[in-house]
Amino acid sequence: MAFRDVLDIEVVAGNGGDGSMSFHRAKYMPKGGPDGGHGGKGGSVFLRAVENVTSLETLVGKRKFKAENGRYGEGRLRQGADGPDLFIDVPVGTTAFDADTGKVIADLTTVGQVKVVARGGSGGRGNSVFVTPTRQAPRFAELGTRGERRKLRLELRLIADVGLVGYPNAGKSSLLAAMSRANPLIADYPFTTLAPILGVVEDTDRDRRFTLADIPGIIEGASEGKGLGLEFLRHISRTRLLVYVLAADRDPATELEALQAELRSYDPSLLEAGALVALNKTDLVDEELATFAEDELASAGLPVLRVSAASGEGLVELRDTIFDLLPSRELWAETHALEEEPDTVAAPAPLSVTRSDASTDEERIWVVTGGGFEERLARFERHMDDAAEYLTGYFKRQGLTNALKRAGVREGDTVVIGPFRFEYFEDDK
Repeated sequence: MAFRDVLDIEVVAGNGGDGSMSFHRAKYMPKGGPDGGHGGKGGSVFLRAVENVTSLETLVGKRKFKAENGRYGEGRLRQGADGPDLFIDVPVGTTAFDADTGKVIADLTTVGQVKVVARGGSGGRGNSVFVTPTRQAPRFAELGTRGERRKLRLELRLIADVGLVGYPNAGKSSLLAAMSRANPLIADYPFTTLAPILGVVEDTDRDRRFTLADIPGIIEGASEGKGLGLEFLRHISRTRLLVYVLAADRDPATELEALQAELRSYDPSLLEAGALVALNKTDLVDEELATFAEDELASAGLPVLRVSAASGEGLVELRDTIFDLLPSRELWAETHALEEEPDTVAAPAPLSVTRSDASTDEERIWVVTGGGFEERLARFERHMDDAAEYLTGYFKRQGLTNALKRAGVREGDTVVIGPFRFEYFEDDK
């Protein structure tokens, strides 16, 4: 399967079903009471991290994901069915960003983790709930609310304990194969590895293991998006320890400096993580040159270990050093967890009443924002006249009427709430 680690999608939750405006009718009861049922809630859209998906490639070709709407309420107090939720299966390690704000919506780092990314709309209430001693036959019902719609950018960041970082042909794939059970494609030319490859390194004597990732070769300018740089660099951010793989038969000190410069340009915090140097291919150089390279690398302040993936030299020592330096998952998670958007629904903005700049001496216009009043009115848009008495009482109970009076609204002024316009009148009931 092709490897894909960035994808833009749109998610649309289902709308809530409308409440029913119905009256009971029977052979001997031609004028029964209101019996409108409630509408069902719309389905929400979730991202779900699963184990058997390793790429976002499975989602390619379908860029819009929509959950089903809730059903309408019906007479005889029959409630509409809820719209089923929609689950989008993504690989473990997927981070979802809001494409418009850049905020993190979900950071899925464990198998089975689920996160809502678009909430379904609420079902509307039927006319049966609006009965009062003075309102025996309400001829209005509530509309369902619309489901959330948002554009997401999905980024897959490979989850591995240790990441092998190096320039092409430094021997990372050979080192991975020699230390683990992975079987990457290996050849003596750059860019053999075009996708991250995972292997498991075990110490059976002490019953411990870690996952090792071969991050494809970085080129100069990778942090600026040259080559496949950004696609590869984002995977490094998940690893708890970096191993710089440098070829002893080249110029390892210069390559280490260049690699760190690329990481620093992409994300300076990457250089704060634990790291060591694997001086690879020592079987290709003499002892004097290997010692010289080791001394030069030591100035970087990182542990340097001589290894040869071809001969097996130093691999056990490298494995044990990685175990010693590897921070615990709990400690790493505490300092690297991404701040997600909270699951709670945001509270309405504070109520505000201001005089519009469009006001004249002939028509004074007042604009109401916040308080959730626009959303409340929208739920009665089809029955606005019939629901006027109910809404007037609602405005009083929620403090809007007093807020209008404090602002200086007078009889006959125009009150604007979103797309709705009303003439204000005093009601002393």
